[in-house]
Amino acid sequence: MAQRHTPLTFTVRRCVPELIRPAKPTPRELKLLSDIDDQEGLRFQIPVIQFYRSDPKMRNKNPASVIREALAKVLVFYYPFAGRLKEGPARKLMVDCTGEGVLFIEAEADVTLKQFGDALQPPFPCLEELLYDVPGYGGVLDSPLLLIQVTRLLCGGFIFALRLNHTMSDAPGLVQFMTALGEMAQGASAPSILPVWQRDLLFARDPPRVTCTHQEYEEVEDTKGTIIPLDDMAHKSFFFGPAEVAALRRFVPSHLKKCSTFEVLTACLWRCRTIALNPDPEEEMRIICIVNARAKFNPPLPTGYYGNGFAFPVAISSAGDLSKKPLGHALELVMKAKSDVNEEYMRSIADLMVIKNRPHFTVVRAYLVSDVTRAGFDVVDFGWGKAAYGGPAKGGVGAIPGVASFYIPFTNHKGESGIVVPVVLPSAAMKIFVHELDNMLAQDTNGQGQEEHKLFAFSRL
Repeated sequence: MAQRHTPLTFTVRRCVPELIRPAKPTPRELKLLSDIDDQEGLRFQIPVIQFYRSDPKMRNKNPASVIREALAKVLVFYYPFAGRLKEGPARKLMVDCTGEGVLFIEAEADVTLKQFGDALQPPFPCLEELLYDVPGYGGVLDSPLLLIQVTRLLCGGFIFALRLNHTMSDAPGLVQFMTALGEMAQGASAPSILPVWQRDLLFARDPPRVTCTHQEYEEVEDTKGTIIPLDDMAHKSFFFGPAEVAALRRFVPSHLKKCSTFEVLTACLWRCRTIALNPDPEEEMRIICIVNARAKFNPPLPTGYYGNGFAFPVAISSAGDLSKKPLGHALELVMKAKSDVNEEYMRSIADLMVIKNRPHFTVVRAYLVSDVTRAGFDVVDFGWGKAAYGGPAKGGVGAIPGVASFYIPFTNHKGESGIVVPVVLPSAAMKIFVHELDNMLAQDTNGQGQEEHKLFAFSRL
């Protein structure tokens, strides 16, 4: 059966939050964000969490002190992070590079890393204590663009938690910053990859012109009240190792065999989630796939660019077709949506933002997935080695909670490397979702029973 964990509770003692400024004077200027950065759907704070084991050679070092000092140094290079966002005419966002600093909290907790158990994955207990939402500092405009909390653990390990204003960076951009912070923490005088601002590379054209179809920004009415209610939500994480992925691939038709793990997993989760929510069969269901477009430009976006460089292409199907047709139906739609993204598509989005006043992507009957398995969160090193877990702190984040899932690299207690996916659904729907997923994984050709496959679902209730 799915593993149950007794709730882990612990006490976190925090120092007073402080603003860390760049270690040297930095330019005082206004820097415009790109027309991809400042769309409505990115105007929120995204949480990331990293768990680090103790290291005997670092025994006499306080990770909070090491990271605080490195932060001041890295902000000399990434000085826009020390500024504040302003909004100009036509909702255009810009950074006022004031050097005011980023929020930093030093803390300690009466818990060891081992007490978090084998399943070191979302949802994390006491997350709001490990990443404290400092009152009055959580806004998008005129607020710190980064909040970092370093919490020491009884075992000598620590937790590094961060909250980023998403308009500033995407996952690759954030990892680039965190990697630079890690390098400075280990004594480097400059980051190995220098930051590149150049947000003008993704400004709208003049005159702006929408040249591609962007169903992801369509205005869709929620005719039947199908935006997910936020009360009684269940948070669970699901592990997909080699055996689980192989089980799902048995449903892939021969002409789609070249599909990626991301594509087959996305098709499967979209289908199971639709069945779980049980909408009217005629309702249109949407899957939004985050596609990194940095390499799709000619020339590619420069190394060091830390702005948002991705698109939200969408696939659409009726709930009836998704639920009743074989997996190949959903898979084909996912593959097609991803393949639509190219340089012209990105230019067209930037132009659409200007023409349509920076709309939010459509969330009605939508599910958004973002693959951060290759982003590099897990290899960020502050001197204590790689993270025991590194990546998004929870699923369901964003302007509309409950809509998003991340694909996060994870090694389970057996030493198997795979992907962990946090999912947020109403409690009743979550039971159906788990049942559907178990069924897909259990229809095994080598005679293994269904019970064995139920081990892939972990929950911390």
